Amino acid sequence: MKSNDFIYLAQTDTTAGLLSKNPFKLNQIKGRNSYKPVLREVDSLKTLKGIVRVPKHFKNQVRRLEKTTFIYHNSQAIRVVRERQHLGFLQHFGSLYSSSANKTGDSFDYEQAFEMCDVLVIDSRGIFSSLPSKIFQINQSKIKKIR
Repeated sequence: MKSNDFIYLAQTDTTAGLLSKNPFKLNQIKGRNSYKPVLREVDSLKTLKGIVRVPKHFKNQVRRLEKTTFIYHNSQAIRVVRERQHLGFLQHFGSLYSSSANKTGDSFDYEQAFEMCDVLVIDSRGIFSSLPSKIFQINQSKIKKIR
């Protein structure tokens, strides 16, 4: 198995998450449509800039808000991670696709999450379920709260 195909179980900046370079494998393991869009975590604003153009009107919000995901005009949902412990792991990759560590429609179960992953990443916080990120959809001039 190539390292690009690994599914990592880690405590993200928001909740326990499954992370991978391959969004199709994440969808498959969670039991949902393989082409369903998957949130992407990036390690810096520089990495974000290489993926999407942030509308000028919302640059300050994207730069300052923590634990917040933005859906951009190209339908990509991206969150810039600033939390120190998770950022240390994420910097090895630059960006990873991320999803909560549970089957679609189920609540978090550590045993089930452990079975879904290839690599377990544990830091001093351990692995636990918490509140998900806030999600906003932005275009050139409007912002809409999704979650």
